[in-house]
Amino acid sequence: MKKVLYLGLLLMLSVLLVACGSSESSNNGNSAAGDSGEKKVLRISLGLNDQTPLYQSSLKFKELVEEKTDSLEVEVYHSGQIADDRSAIEMLQFGTLEITIPSTAPFTTFVPEYGIFDLPFLLTDTKIVDSVLQGPFGDKLAEKASSQGVIQLAWWENGFRNLTNSKKPIKTIDDLNGLKIRTMENEIHLAAWSAMGANPTPMAFTELFTAMQQKTIDGQENPYPTIHLEKYPEVQKYLTETNHIYSPFIFLISQKTWDGLTEEEREIVKNAAIEAGEHNRNLSRETAVSSLEELKGLMEYNKIEGAELEAFKAAVQPVIEKYKSTIGEDFVNEFLAEIEKAQQ
Repeated sequence: MKKVLYLGLLLMLSVLLVACGSSESSNNGNSAAGDSGEKKVLRISLGLNDQTPLYQSSLKFKELVEEKTDSLEVEVYHSGQIADDRSAIEMLQFGTLEITIPSTAPFTTFVPEYGIFDLPFLLTDTKIVDSVLQGPFGDKLAEKASSQGVIQLAWWENGFRNLTNSKKPIKTIDDLNGLKIRTMENEIHLAAWSAMGANPTPMAFTELFTAMQQKTIDGQENPYPTIHLEKYPEVQKYLTETNHIYSPFIFLISQKTWDGLTEEEREIVKNAAIEAGEHNRNLSRETAVSSLEELKGLMEYNKIEGAELEAFKAAVQPVIEKYKSTIGEDFVNEFLAEIEKAQQ
């Protein structure tokens, strides 16, 4: 009797093992991530902190991707936790990082045509920005990224850059004389601030707050949300609205990562980048308005306009002419024509 019972238990155990193995095999066979059933992880490296529109919009991208497929998982890293912008771009080229969303300035080293956004005082409002970037010209420029082992999927927004400093209010161009201003590691930015009389100092974004705190530099320039959310009023007293540069963010994915996605996954990722980009522009513009109101209560504020604004523009005109050839004169002229068309 005991022997029969023992054999019966063995039979039941065998049936359970077969059933489990069959279920696991079935699940693996249905996985879009591959035979192993493991998800493909897309890591996003951001330079800014987790309070900014860039970070919030990256979470929107994550939400859109993960609700459309079980085969992809998105991880968002802020505040340069993985790398600074330039290093993150290089990691994409090597295939050791999947996604980064930098401003265009660090990317000019790789694709000079992106330098059109570094030419000061050309893009003046968001209507013109949208007309230029969300149309054929924006598509044409984005295609140039593919020559560097990365793919640009969408235009996001950093915003119009404005000046802060700890020394004095900037009301005329002469007030900039000798002021030590942190800039991105970008040749045109350095030339433009030098032409306006400042002493530009290139520095990684992750080092900026400490440098201002220790008085290594006098000031910096960034969009209002960055100035506010990175807590610069703690180490900066004066805010000057210059709107000297419109700075886009570019959604970049590694070519190696892209090649490893299925056609369905590519479509999901691209559509999510575009939709999250629209979310980002709206959020960035709303945050710019609210950030400025907050900053006015924390800093001394003034705006460069009228004759003084014309003096700033005149000072940087030689820089624009000089770098036309570096960027590509025909391309710059096409950019200027697009701006003129949008202004009509």
